[in-house]
Amino acid sequence: MAKCEIPPVDDCVFEMNESGVYSVYESEELRASGEQPFTKAPSIKEFYADLNFVLDTISDGPIKTWAFHRLRYLDARWQLYLLLSEREETMQSKMVPHRDLYNVRKVDGHVHLASAMNQKHLLRFIKYKLKTEPDKPVIVRDGQTLTLRQVFESLNLTAYDLSIDTLDMHAHKGAYHRFDKFNLKYNPIGESRLRTIFMKTDNYINGEFFAQITKEVISDLEQSKYQMTEYRISIYGRSEDEWDKLAAWVVDNKIFSSNVRWLIQTPRLYNIYKAGGQVDNFEQVIANIFKPLFEVTKDPSSHPKLHVFLQRVVGFDSVDDESKAERRMHKKYPLPRYWDQEANPPYTYYCYFTMANLCTLNQWRIRRGLNTFVFRPHAGEAGDTEHLAATFLTAQSINHGILLRKVPALQYLYYLQQIGLAMSPLSNNALFLVYERNPLNTYFQRGLNVALSTDAPLQFHFTKEPLMEEYSVVAQIWKFSGVDMCELAMNSVIQSGFEAEVKRHWIGREYLETGQTEVHKTNVPLCRLKYRASTLEQEHAIIAKMTRDGRDSPSLGK
Repeated sequence: MAKCEIPPVDDCVFEMNESGVYSVYESEELRASGEQPFTKAPSIKEFYADLNFVLDTISDGPIKTWAFHRLRYLDARWQLYLLLSEREETMQSKMVPHRDLYNVRKVDGHVHLASAMNQKHLLRFIKYKLKTEPDKPVIVRDGQTLTLRQVFESLNLTAYDLSIDTLDMHAHKGAYHRFDKFNLKYNPIGESRLRTIFMKTDNYINGEFFAQITKEVISDLEQSKYQMTEYRISIYGRSEDEWDKLAAWVVDNKIFSSNVRWLIQTPRLYNIYKAGGQVDNFEQVIANIFKPLFEVTKDPSSHPKLHVFLQRVVGFDSVDDESKAERRMHKKYPLPRYWDQEANPPYTYYCYFTMANLCTLNQWRIRRGLNTFVFRPHAGEAGDTEHLAATFLTAQSINHGILLRKVPALQYLYYLQQIGLAMSPLSNNALFLVYERNPLNTYFQRGLNVALSTDAPLQFHFTKEPLMEEYSVVAQIWKFSGVDMCELAMNSVIQSGFEAEVKRHWIGREYLETGQTEVHKTNVPLCRLKYRASTLEQEHAIIAKMTRDGRDSPSLGK
């Protein structure tokens, strides 16, 4: 920490306005005099007006038909392209020296840190700790401090008794459409105390065991030079000191790697916090998540470890069970300070306040020369398609998105805007959608910005390289070629939050200026890149012509 350069204090001041969004002012004097803040964010009224417009548009009959026909056209055009260019693609790919699927950069853009290891790794780690540190105090239960040995004695287990089957953490058939059962799979042997000891950052031993196994996972990752990952780790919003505890865990345990960046996942659990008396209203959750970020932006020396940690954070995620029913109890949603009932706010409400506060925070951080954050939530895994409409307006990319297959107009919008989809076929197959119905292949052929991710290797994978398991599945089930998989790998880099100069090195020196990648870096042939670019350009031209003409001309698709 002594070598870290900490920027000086900024004169700007911030406050949360009545709408639940932070505003930043040039100085305290200007704020007191009633001057407008220099940060801007869409109002919640604007957000819901736009959301209703999108929902009305994608449910309009003629628009649905037209979008469906455009998607079918993209299907047909892809098949024609393959017939004409598949051989040329193969030849161009073979001419690229050194590069193949194993030697192009791949980013696992959606993996939860608590399940980043596989079961065998976790089992080996638990057995090792039982043999080497059995007398280490690890948890307090009913006012008594227990050692690791005592914890396992209370479970009537020894190191010899443990096995993969005993841990019982793989998401087998019983978890299908049962997200509640899937969440229980995070508990080794079904015991939440073991999850607290081995898989939490904030516990009696200050996350020591979790830090050690995380560093082992990262070490395995670093041995594969071309695989990177973006781990998701939780900030719950129950108290303001969560950020400092998390940053101290990362910094003090030196959990840094050039292969790793971080995303912050915020579970949508206000109703649980409210029922437990941890918060009084939803505004407190927003403040607990965002106030420390504004404080460290104003004065990095106030949270020095958090400042260092945030340099490696690339974005935010919103997580929970999307299949939970959302009953609209209000014609007009109350503002966060007045949302004091025990009912959980809807998904769209969480989306807006995360996006709006990130918007104002990023404006300030850009002004200060600091890194910024994007919004990359879970969406479209289950539940209402309204979630996908909300993320279309607020997110840079999403995780899953399998429900887009049911909404052709919204799927076409995602294609036009190239909003990223980090898809996890193994996870979907275990929880919500079997391989045969998974739309990944269809999305890819149509040209959506699709990449592969692992989600939760602890529950779904078996090897030290879970991301390669995902690539293996798409190769076997949907007959993806080497070029197809290299394109998926390239998309994963584009979707990721790695620094611009790093991306330039990985996929193309002129990528930032022109969007063009280089075949000798990505192994994606030039003919494939030209096909994707020309097809997307044509679709945008059609939309532009329709907008000018005010009608759908039969000649537009020619």
